[in-house]
Amino acid sequence: MRIRIESDGDKQALTELQSWLARDPKARQLPVTPVSTPGPAMGVLDALDIVLGSAGDIANFAVGYAGWRLARVRGGNRGARTLTFGGTTVDISHLDPEQLADLLRRLEAGDTNDDAAQS
Repeated sequence: MRIRIESDGDKQALTELQSWLARDPKARQLPVTPVSTPGPAMGVLDALDIVLGSAGDIANFAVGYAGWRLARVRGGNRGARTLTFGGTTVDISHLDPEQLADLLRRLEAGDTNDDAAQS
């Protein structure tokens, strides 16, 4: 399962998220690919593509992302809140790790009928 986390106008947030996941003992094995749009701001991240290959990967990403988000909210920053999988885009800023993991499992299974999966 490949998901994309968008910058949401805070491109520094993606750099910080990528660094956070790389330092997280359980999430650092996840394949994270930075996505940049060619142009005058070369090297600025627009998104992160993350591959989640198992239920363990989903849980590790959910816990890592939630920890990063909590640390950023304390500092007043709220970027990188949008998750895209296929044709579904979701604001994940309000989800705790269990809710995020559940959402990812449902997206992978193709079940997007629940309110939490609506953009």
